Amino acid sequence: MKISIITVVYNNEDTITECIESVLNQTYHNIEYIIIDGNSTDGTQEKIKPYLSRIDCYISESDSGIFDAYNKGIERATGDVVGILNSDDFFHSEKTIEKIAKAFEVSGSDLVYGKGVFVSKENPDVIKRIYPSNPFKNTHLLFGWIPLHPTIYVKRKIYEEYGLYNKNYSIAGDYDISLRWFKNQQIEKFYLKDWIVKMRLGGKSTTLALQKKKSSEDIKIIKYHKLAGYLTLMFKIGRKIPHHLIPRMVDSKNLYRWF
Repeated sequence: MKISIITVVYNNEDTITECIESVLNQTYHNIEYIIIDGNSTDGTQEKIKPYLSRIDCYISESDSGIFDAYNKGIERATGDVVGILNSDDFFHSEKTIEKIAKAFEVSGSDLVYGKGVFVSKENPDVIKRIYPSNPFKNTHLLFGWIPLHPTIYVKRKIYEEYGLYNKNYSIAGDYDISLRWFKNQQIEKFYLKDWIVKMRLGGKSTTLALQKKKSSEDIKIIKYHKLAGYLTLMFKIGRKIPHHLIPRMVDSKNLYRWF
C-alpha cells in the first residue's frame, strides 16, 4: 500500500526541516512525499533543496490559499491513501505511518483517523492542548465533534468520487470536507486509537485573531450540512475548553495514557 503525504508550506523556514525529516524518518517506506510551496520568499525553498532527491514531487508556485495548495497535491498523488502533514507539524512517532497502513489493511476501511496534540511553537515538548477522539457515531456531528484534520487519512478514490477541498473557504475548508466524509454513509471509517500528529500552535486557524473568521465560515458549513446551526457551533467551540485545561493539570505521560 502506497501512502501519499502532502505538505503545503509558505514562508515557514523555521519548521519545514523538522516536518520533512518527520516524514523521511518513518519506518514505513512505501511513502510518496509531495511538497507544495506557495512560492515562499523567505529561506523555505533553501531549506527544502537538500531533500529534493528524496521528495517525489515538489512544486513552488503561487496559489490562492491553503486549500488550493492541498488540491494541487492531491491531483498529483498516486498513492492508495492520502494524508496531510502541514509545515508546522510533525508525526507523533517514527511508526505513525506504519500504524496507519496496518489499520487500513486490517479494517478494510476507506478512512482512518486518530488523535493529535498541539504543542508550543517555541518548545514542541510542551503540550498546550490535546485533541482526543473516539469511535464515530452520526449524532456526534451535531455536537461539534470532528477529528483533528491532519489525523485523517483517506483512500485516494474518496477524493476522486466525492471531490476535493472547496477553495471558497479560506480557513475552514478542512471542516467542510471532513463533514462530507463523515456524513457519507458509503465511506467506511475506522478509529485508530493512537496519537498521529503534533501541531505547533500558531497555524492557519489556531490564533485568536483568526477564530472569529473561522467561526463565520464554520456556521456557513454547519448550515450547509444541515446540522444544528449555532448550537453545533457552540458545542464545537466549547469542546476546546477542557482540551486546553487538561494539559495544565496532567503530565504528558499520564495524558497519553489516559486519552
